[in-house]
Amino acid sequence: MTKKLWFQVGVGILLGLLIIRMFIEVKGIFSPLFIIGQTIFLPLLLGGVLFYLTRPILNFLDSRGWKRWTSLSAIFVGLALVFWVFSSLVGPAITNQVNDLVEEAPAITQDVEDMIEEVINQKDRLPDSIEQSINDQSSKVTDIAKGFSNWVVVFVQSIAQGLFALILVPFFLFYILKDHEKFAPFVANFFSGERKTWIRKTLVDIDGTLKSYIQGQLVVSVAVGILLLIGYLTIGLKYAFLLAFFGLLTNVIPFLGPFIAVIPALIIGFIQEPQMAIYVAIIMLVAQQIESNLISPNVMGRALHIHPLTVITIILAAGNIAGLWGIILAIPTYAVIKTILKNAYARRSEIKEAATSTVEEE
Repeated sequence: MTKKLWFQVGVGILLGLLIIRMFIEVKGIFSPLFIIGQTIFLPLLLGGVLFYLTRPILNFLDSRGWKRWTSLSAIFVGLALVFWVFSSLVGPAITNQVNDLVEEAPAITQDVEDMIEEVINQKDRLPDSIEQSINDQSSKVTDIAKGFSNWVVVFVQSIAQGLFALILVPFFLFYILKDHEKFAPFVANFFSGERKTWIRKTLVDIDGTLKSYIQGQLVVSVAVGILLLIGYLTIGLKYAFLLAFFGLLTNVIPFLGPFIAVIPALIIGFIQEPQMAIYVAIIMLVAQQIESNLISPNVMGRALHIHPLTVITIILAAGNIAGLWGIILAIPTYAVIKTILKNAYARRSEIKEAATSTVEEE
């Protein structure tokens, strides 16, 4: 029985749960490591994203015979130029609209509360079941509306704190670009024989999975942001740059990102003019259809091989477990784990076939 796959998997799961339980019991010992991890998490994450975006440029320059330091210098000069152009052209518009939104947040909150009150006043005309639902949810919705202005202020403060952490990003990016070829050999050196070969292959596959996801997702997000900006400017929506930039950021969340992006745009559009909300919904629908039917298939293809239902399930579960970061990191984490398990299963099949062949020859 101990040789059965289901038994081995079950034992592995039980051991994993036991290790997690023991880790939780002594987590106080590792609190300094948690603090260090939280400090470097965001810069390391952004450095990794920039690494996958700039590595094709580095490989191209290396193939042309450029020395590594020269290639790195050219990449950082290019990044600085892109940042300067973005800050000069788009930054002031976004900054002004953020300031305007903070100033108008109390008025927007009041308008939302007035709309909610109007809906509640009309509940007597609705069926009893809907009326009861409105009664149950009205207090919650009112609390959300009252907290909207506070959310805007906290959001702006979070951006400021994030910008401070960005100071470390160039350092992480520099050393990742400089020494990324040494990582796989370093890990593989802890193993020997065929297991070492399997580790190298698995790391290469993980690298390819992350590259496909990060490069593809960023291209898709930028394309959606541009489409939203064009649409919002066309209909004259207030805070067009800010809302389009928000749509660009939320689109890093697969499947649910466009639906999250449309919520503040619908609220702003309805407050500006009720029919504006209809135009916003149409623009988001068109952008989402272009993204899902034209951009994503051609940019990302089927590199990850993840079913949409699986994506939804993973995102919802990760959101409940780890919040916003869980939602953002759920799909690439799942793709990496899937790659590891796929390679492990293939390796196990090879061993089983080799053992069977040996027995048959004897």
